Amino acid sequence: MARPKLNANTSEEFTGIKLTGPADFAAGAKGVQVALEHAISEMGAIRAFKTLAKLNQKDGFDCPGCAWPDPDDKRSVLGEYCENGAKALAEEATLKRVEPSFFQKYTIQELSTWSDFQLGKSGRLTHPMVLREGSQHYEKIEWDDAFDLMANQLQALENPNEAVFYTSGRSSNEAAFLYGLFCRAYGTNNMPDCSNMCHESSGVGLSQTLGIGKGSVVLNDFPQAELVVVIGQNPGTNHPRMLSALKDCKKNGGKIIAINPLEEAGLKRFKNPQSPKDMLSRGTEITDVFLQVKINEDIALLKVIMKKLYEIQKIDGDVFDVDFIQNKTEHYEALISDLDKYSTTELIERSGVDEKTIDQAVQLFAERQKIIICWAMGLTQHKNGVDNIKECVNLLLLKGSIGKDGAGTCPVRGHSNVQGDRSVGIVHKSSPALTASLKESFDIDAPQAPGLDTVHSIMAMYEGKAKVFIALGGNFVSAASDTNYTAEALQKCDLTVSISTKLNRSHLIAGKVSLILPTLGRSEMDRSKGKNRFVTVENSMGKVHKSEGKLKPASGHLMSEPEIIAKIASRTLGPESKVPWIEMSNNYDLIRDKIAEVLIGFDSYNKRVKNGEGFYLPNNARQADFSKLPNGKAQFSICSLPDHQLSEDDFLLMTIRSHDQFNTTIYGLDDRYRGVYQERRVLFMNPEDMLKYSFEKLQVVDIVSEYDGIIRVAPKFLVIPYAIPIQNLACYFPEANVLVPINHFATQSNTPISKSIKVKVRANK
Repeated sequence: MARPKLNANTSEEFTGIKLTGPADFAAGAKGVQVALEHAISEMGAIRAFKTLAKLNQKDGFDCPGCAWPDPDDKRSVLGEYCENGAKALAEEATLKRVEPSFFQKYTIQELSTWSDFQLGKSGRLTHPMVLREGSQHYEKIEWDDAFDLMANQLQALENPNEAVFYTSGRSSNEAAFLYGLFCRAYGTNNMPDCSNMCHESSGVGLSQTLGIGKGSVVLNDFPQAELVVVIGQNPGTNHPRMLSALKDCKKNGGKIIAINPLEEAGLKRFKNPQSPKDMLSRGTEITDVFLQVKINEDIALLKVIMKKLYEIQKIDGDVFDVDFIQNKTEHYEALISDLDKYSTTELIERSGVDEKTIDQAVQLFAERQKIIICWAMGLTQHKNGVDNIKECVNLLLLKGSIGKDGAGTCPVRGHSNVQGDRSVGIVHKSSPALTASLKESFDIDAPQAPGLDTVHSIMAMYEGKAKVFIALGGNFVSAASDTNYTAEALQKCDLTVSISTKLNRSHLIAGKVSLILPTLGRSEMDRSKGKNRFVTVENSMGKVHKSEGKLKPASGHLMSEPEIIAKIASRTLGPESKVPWIEMSNNYDLIRDKIAEVLIGFDSYNKRVKNGEGFYLPNNARQADFSKLPNGKAQFSICSLPDHQLSEDDFLLMTIRSHDQFNTTIYGLDDRYRGVYQERRVLFMNPEDMLKYSFEKLQVVDIVSEYDGIIRVAPKFLVIPYAIPIQNLACYFPEANVLVPINHFATQSNTPISKSIKVKVRANK
């Protein structure tokens, strides 16, 4: 019997909105208060304080939230974490439990009507569960039976490419390496991951211009920087500890330029909770020049900045780093020739920023050489996301701001080990070097053909070409674009599997048969044969270090991710597999030894992480070594302006996070930095646009996108007047993900266009 239609989107019920003005600073006493309230309410006071004391410490565990690096030397004894780090820990270490009786009480149809916030607040999963074909209730299943079910399904597929193996950014290096090893031993490169949906454009753009798909700076570069540019990023909410690095830059005389369609509180002023001086004063003014660019007009803005710098260079001769350009780069002349094609006036008009403010930024660029450019999804999630990154690199190359202290690229990764997953082999395009290493170390004939990335995996499931979907962490249906399409795709699968810590919407929007395999959280002790084990992760600046949980596991029925993966692999591939799956999952040292054997840069892995210090992976851009690139030089790029072809009544919409949110995890219903409380179904709109189209404050509207003749609707949003450029809109994801077309994504990187969706707004009837 087929299941009834389930709600793939979050609840459309309003929850009691309250509005105040936007905040003019981040953190401070309120940040401490909110962090402790979350931790204590979920964990209890004593347990909360003991556990927070180990968060991001060298003898503790890595934050399950963002990937911002910890200091290499001394860590704060008051707490090496931020407000949202405390919230992330509280979510994982909660005392609430989702036991088998919970699933007996609620059908998946009932649960699908809950909001993502309600689902997440249910608690930690305690037992492996199965949803049988036609059933409305998950029921308990033994681990061995779950592994047999998976093995039988995988073995029955006609082709290994009918299976999709997704990875979120939460898993450890050890788990990710085993996962990638299993996929290739099984016979597929179908390894989509969360990078496909966020920073894939960064990886592509940086690889083609600088020879490595990672940033080139480390944390200690920030105090040495003369200028830091924060573009398409909101660190106050998404990476709050970054504010301390920006403060260090300002303390040493550096300047900050912020480029974003919204003026965010964290880039106005920062009151460091660990500084008595800050707490008793106004704190630190962060931004020196704010450029309120229109959505996805960053290239227009960067081009006009470079044009103006070139005019100064022709007069003064010392604005550009001529020696660096001549010796380390190529295609400079082509870049200058391309800039000459554009009208300064037209570029300024497209950017939406007034010329006087642009000139202030130009002066800062002209006077300084040590420049860091930081960005996040505000640059990557566009049709031209790769070009956005390349244009940032162009500006840095002109200034010679690559390969020197206090300068370079800084893509700020989201989830805590998303970069580490890539480093240890989670990639849908296997390199010849990796294939050869796997053959030598494991006698595996890894497949050569590229696998499917995220959007193409969804398409394959929708078309019936992929029949099994396994997710190592994450909330896939809420994270992916085109929510309803993605939901239909998953429900067409014969089997969906989620390796998870907490209940989420992807467990409800399931295949014909669905498994939930509960796993240990980052904060929990991982023991084998009476001994504690640790895992390792890589931060967003390329440092690998250990993480060792301290809490008693939420349930005696949990299994670690490496053990789950190894048992799936062992059961599926059988005794003929030459890989010692079970031995490696029992002893993580063996996994790390194999990583060191297979991958460059991980030599003496165990020794270098056990000392508590960790190590940085090789980074050619950090050394200004571009030998991997054509002619051994960094590449200037010719980047085009975006073409959205907006009609008069069209808007460009970007999806954003609230302050009570990390990725798809909703901690609460407040966005206090933007002055929105107790509601998520809101649409930020310029007051002039509201007047033009006769929208009232808090009027209920529907947001509609139409691509290729397909109409998508996000119903029931409350209009809020806000300081956002004209004809631009913003609202939270995952609520707005339904509007993002599955088949429109960034050129080359295939990242969804979640930050520039063409929409219309209609009164709700």
